[in-house]
Amino acid sequence: MFVTMMMMDQMLDLPPPLSNEVPMMHHMINGDAPQQVILVQVNPGETFTIRTEDGALQCIQGPAEVPMMSPNGSIPPIHVPPGYVSQVLEDNTGVRRVVVTPHSECYPPSYSPALSPSHHIHPPYLTHPHFIPASHTSYYPPVSPGDMPPHQFYQHRLPPIYPEEIIPLYNVSTFMGHEEYCKPPPKKLKQPVERTGLSQVTSPLSSSYKNTTTCTTTANGYGKSHSSPGGGGGGGGGGSPGNKRPDRRARGSPKHSDTEPQDHDVDTRRVQAVPSGMDKPQVSNVQSRSALVSWTSVSVSGSSGRVPSCSYELQLKDKGRDGKYKVVYSGEELQYTLTDLRPATDYHVRVSTVCNSMKGPSSDARAFTTHSAPPDTPLPPRLSHRTKSSLTLQWKPPVDNGSKITNYVLEWDEGKKNSIFREYYVGHQRHCKVMGLCPAVGYTFRVAALNDIGTSGFSTEVVFNTTGSLPQTSLPPRLAQAGPSWVTLEWTRPNSCSNEEVVTYTLEMQDETKLITCSGEWRSAPSSLLVCKTTPDRPGPPVNPAVNAVTYHSFCVTWEPPQDDGGSGDLTYVLEISEGNLEESQWVTLYRGPERKHLCEDLKPATSYSLRLSCVNVGGQSLCSDDLTVRTHIPPPGRCQPPSTVGNVKHKEMTLQWVSPDGPLCGEESENVEFSLEMCAMEEGSEPTEVYCGSKTECTVGNLLPGTTYRFQVRAANSAGYGPYSESVEISTAAGPPGQCSPPAINVRSHTCADVTWENKVSSGIDISEYRLDWGRDLDSLELVYSGMETCFQISNLEASADYCCRLQAVNQAGAGPYSDLVMYRTPAAAPDVVSGFCCVDHPLNPTDNEPFSHSTCLALTWDEPHCNGAEITSYCISIGDRIFTTRNETCHIIRDLLPDSEYSLQIRAENEMGPGPFSQILTVRTRPLPPSPPRLECAAVGPQSLKLRWGFSSRSQLTDDTTYTLQMENRNQRFVVVYRGSSHTFKLQRLSESSQYRFRIQAVSEAGEGPFSETYTFSTTKSLPQTLKAPRVVQLEGNACEVTWESIPPMRGDRISYVLQVLGGRDSDYKQVYKGDETSFQLSGLQWNTDYRVRVFACRRCVDTLQELCGSFSPSAHFNLRRSDATLAVEADITRVPMGKTLTDEQFAGLIVFGVASLSVLMAFLLQLLI
Repeated sequence: MFVTMMMMDQMLDLPPPLSNEVPMMHHMINGDAPQQVILVQVNPGETFTIRTEDGALQCIQGPAEVPMMSPNGSIPPIHVPPGYVSQVLEDNTGVRRVVVTPHSECYPPSYSPALSPSHHIHPPYLTHPHFIPASHTSYYPPVSPGDMPPHQFYQHRLPPIYPEEIIPLYNVSTFMGHEEYCKPPPKKLKQPVERTGLSQVTSPLSSSYKNTTTCTTTANGYGKSHSSPGGGGGGGGGGSPGNKRPDRRARGSPKHSDTEPQDHDVDTRRVQAVPSGMDKPQVSNVQSRSALVSWTSVSVSGSSGRVPSCSYELQLKDKGRDGKYKVVYSGEELQYTLTDLRPATDYHVRVSTVCNSMKGPSSDARAFTTHSAPPDTPLPPRLSHRTKSSLTLQWKPPVDNGSKITNYVLEWDEGKKNSIFREYYVGHQRHCKVMGLCPAVGYTFRVAALNDIGTSGFSTEVVFNTTGSLPQTSLPPRLAQAGPSWVTLEWTRPNSCSNEEVVTYTLEMQDETKLITCSGEWRSAPSSLLVCKTTPDRPGPPVNPAVNAVTYHSFCVTWEPPQDDGGSGDLTYVLEISEGNLEESQWVTLYRGPERKHLCEDLKPATSYSLRLSCVNVGGQSLCSDDLTVRTHIPPPGRCQPPSTVGNVKHKEMTLQWVSPDGPLCGEESENVEFSLEMCAMEEGSEPTEVYCGSKTECTVGNLLPGTTYRFQVRAANSAGYGPYSESVEISTAAGPPGQCSPPAINVRSHTCADVTWENKVSSGIDISEYRLDWGRDLDSLELVYSGMETCFQISNLEASADYCCRLQAVNQAGAGPYSDLVMYRTPAAAPDVVSGFCCVDHPLNPTDNEPFSHSTCLALTWDEPHCNGAEITSYCISIGDRIFTTRNETCHIIRDLLPDSEYSLQIRAENEMGPGPFSQILTVRTRPLPPSPPRLECAAVGPQSLKLRWGFSSRSQLTDDTTYTLQMENRNQRFVVVYRGSSHTFKLQRLSESSQYRFRIQAVSEAGEGPFSETYTFSTTKSLPQTLKAPRVVQLEGNACEVTWESIPPMRGDRISYVLQVLGGRDSDYKQVYKGDETSFQLSGLQWNTDYRVRVFACRRCVDTLQELCGSFSPSAHFNLRRSDATLAVEADITRVPMGKTLTDEQFAGLIVFGVASLSVLMAFLLQLLI
């Protein structure tokens, strides 16, 4: 718990308490340390504000003394205005009080300081980064014994709240260290925790703090003094001798403030509207250098009216660095992506809320670890040693980013300066010796690191030179001899080398040739380049020969140049041809030239030829290509003879034949000849049509029209194509039945009538004798409806919105023609038919909860849906007298607001987009009378666990004998449930709770229906009387005294139980009360010897809410006689009945009275029943 003290009418918006970011110490949580109550004294005109752990503020106006529980005996932290100090005073009784007084006041002599240098707080409290912000106010952190001497002080500062008001913040919680920040506290400490206190120091003050006064008071042998800045201050207002306290009066303090007082109520409400604590943020999508942090929205406690606007601050701490939280985001979003993180690093995040410049407590920290990544780019390698022919390199390992480095890759450019790098070394060592180098030559190197995740980038390139002077350049080699695929080179020995010196030569050749000379430990630079050329060679054969555009007398040959031209681009191609069999024929050169295609003409038709190709250059002639075989086509056939008929010509078909083309044909040609017969009608604009294609010279042509003339012609075709057409011939068909009629047209007259018309069919050589019209619903139900010479017919008695079809046929003397195409027809839609099944039902088919249904004022109607006649029914109209109700497309409806017990005549009709249909038959119905009104509900008898309810007749309606009642009671879920349903006028509820309220309502039900519920009645049960106790027990003590004990009764629903003890003895005729209290035993003294006594006891319940005492019945009396005896006797309770002939006891007398009253009541009830 965090406390804040503010003087007079100042109500400041406090910053979020820093201790809300630090867990409590273990001994403050588990309760192992002793607890102590400390009183905080609030003077008149002062306000004491307490901030609880959930962030809410509670304000207490003075004068008052606020008790506070200290779990370890330490003083709670207190905020005080500038110019005031908090003092801890202890009176003679050991009670400690916290008093806030101006700085110049002195301690009262009767109090002594309660804090001493031995009270400390754990040192990690000092290292928390949030306790060391910058401010104009000194903060006095506690120290721990053994870690820091009492005379050493720390000066920390807190951020200012207002420019003119500075309020120090003290915190009683401790910090556990960043390693245990996110861990739950242990259940119990292994070692006892020492009690800690507070130790405070001062810091240099501004010029406004220099005017101070001094007051010293000595109490309990310790001196307290207040002096100018520069001295040390004791913790909590009381410290060791010699400690000093500076004057903290600053701008805005009560003594120097010139500002006007503010409205205390407005400030109090502003302080109390603070954000509550937040849950831990959630971390997801964790990568090596980024993570997504999200959190839930915050609720503001203590605010009234609209919810203030809130923003969020996200703080991040890197455990491996300085351990401080840094704000990385501030805004209103509920998530944020953290970037620029380090791989394989532990991080902690937490979030806090800022509402109206008020910062709420920070949430618990959420820890997460970023993923591993490839190593960082290493630094360039450095040179550790070099010679003329070697370089020794070293490099430092880069950051491995969470995964151990397995290998290093060293690349170099081989001294060629062409930016092309090759691997030289791969291994886990961090040094490498490069050997076999040339003297005084620079080489470029770079290095990269590898781990299990991946490879880092290469370091920056670095150049290192070998030692020595630049060697002599070798003379270039010379060309001695060249061939098509070889060359012979020679060179001269360097003049600088002696005859005895062993010299080796390196000849390098790619596109150009150069020479390098090596001797001992030196190596010359490459010589100048030698360019040499080989001689041309014989080319290869041409490739991809192909033949296209083949006819019966020519074809075209194409080819591609050879893959190997022999080194010479000037090629001459040679094309050779051979006819027939290769063994017997001779090859003839057909073409010789540089072109890569040739047209071969004047060839024989249907003849096979073989072709081959070769090419020639200065190196000689190539081999011939593979043979290519091609065959010329067959020539097209000649003109055929005109076709002629075979047999009689019919009205729909005829048979034709023709003769093959003129001239003899070889056997192969005659077998592959096909014929094409074309037919064309004599009508103008007719196009010729192919009616036959085949190898035969005869065919039958069908599907002809009777009495029609057609023109025919024929042509022959082979593999070379079609020959010319023959001369055309005209042939006419015989007369026949009529042809197919055109589809008839249907004209609509109404939804029950239609006109069918058709055109007069042209005669097929013979006039038409009649037309036949078939009509029906589908193809299977067609019937003949008309036969005659007319071209129209009217059809009636059709159904609305129904599908029909028809067809037409013409007839002449030759027979009946084919039917026309089938014509589909659909009659138009019409108004709906008459509604049937119109009736009234007892219960609506689709009841609604919004409007109740009553048989007295409502009618529930239903009906059958009529035929819609092709258009969907849109609504129904219900006629009731002069009124008409329109409903939707439903088959039920409820008519409301009718008169009770009245007769009505109703009709209904359906409507669609075509119009309304006819009304149905009249329906006569009658509404029911009104249901009965609810009776008045009364409570006839009340008990602690029962209620007896009764009700009478309603004043507004006469109830019949068949009226029943429904009694409902409200349950715990505030819903009414039925507890009774019947015709009785009373009902008793049992098993209720004592002193509890119950809500009831009642409803009357008759033949007219269920009446409305009554208003809600509230009845309460009474409190229960205490139970009857058993007879008390009596034990004789020494002398003339005895002890009476009885059983105890636990408190009843929070009410205390007291007991009353009565004694009857000697000549007394009445019991006398000798004890009343909470104890269960009492000692009787001053009793007479050898005298009979009776004791009884009863219990009383003290009601806290009504201040009543409910007394139970007497227990059975216990009889005892005090006799003189040395031993203590225990007298057992005499619960036996009094013998006959003696005086009746109180219980027996009371029972007799009850029996008499009950008998009298029964007799009077019997007499009243007879009179009624």
